[in-house]
Amino acid sequence: MVQGRSGPSDSPSPETGAPVGDVYEWFQRGVKLLGEGSPAAAAALLERAAGAEPESRSIREALARAQFNSRQYTDAADSFRWIIDANPTEDYAYFGLGLALWRCGDMEAAQEPLAIAAAMRPDQRHYVSALKSVRATLRARRS
Repeated sequence: MVQGRSGPSDSPSPETGAPVGDVYEWFQRGVKLLGEGSPAAAAALLERAAGAEPESRSIREALARAQFNSRQYTDAADSFRWIIDANPTEDYAYFGLGLALWRCGDMEAAQEPLAIAAAMRPDQRHYVSALKSVRATLRARRS
């Protein structure tokens, strides 16, 4: 394994094409890349981790955030839907799904998950604010 000052290399193994390390290391590096402002690189690494551990909600949430932050809104919506299907009590996944659909331009579809998120956690002002914005846009379009 090639090591530099910041840890294992993110370059693929010459034998398999897979990133160096195990799934947990891919997850950790993906989250670090996301935090450092490299969401596309994070998404690529986290997609590999999700493929290796398809039932991991932690990996899926990080992947969804990386996809959203790298403007892969359709993929992010799919990832947030996966989280909701696995655990319908995940308010953040409803919020993320609503925002991803909003960014895809589907205001009608964005409204329901944002309403669910806001109902689940009315104390989260950004959930309520996003819902109000979508509803205001829909009202303006209908006028």
